[in-house]
Amino acid sequence: MFKTEFEFVLPKGYVDRDGNLHKKGVMRLSTAKDEIAPLQDYRVKNNEAYMTIILLARVLTQLGDVKHIDTTVIEKLYSVDLDYLQRFYQKINSEESNSIKMKCPSCESEFEVGLGEVLHQGG
Repeated sequence: MFKTEFEFVLPKGYVDRDGNLHKKGVMRLSTAKDEIAPLQDYRVKNNEAYMTIILLARVLTQLGDVKHIDTTVIEKLYSVDLDYLQRFYQKINSEESNSIKMKCPSCESEFEVGLGEVLHQGG
């Protein structure tokens, strides 16, 4: 099955208003809407760098025990964690990072192949 969610651990972690530290999380693959929708947001129109904040708020599905991940949570991350999430986002959403499990028709051994390799071999 195609993997759409990826676990991560933040270098520093998000500290909520009660002082609880949240480091483990899950990020899902980005959709076209995730990339396009922030362009309509007034905060992005005023400051293009804010697109990262909105985009990460859309694709983070879990961060420790935080109930609702929104732009306020992302804004309160330490810089090192924001940088980590940006790099993680790029990694999981790049063509090279996505792979699929395949089975050899002759010997039936299983192996993983990057989607980029499969697409380029076909033609």
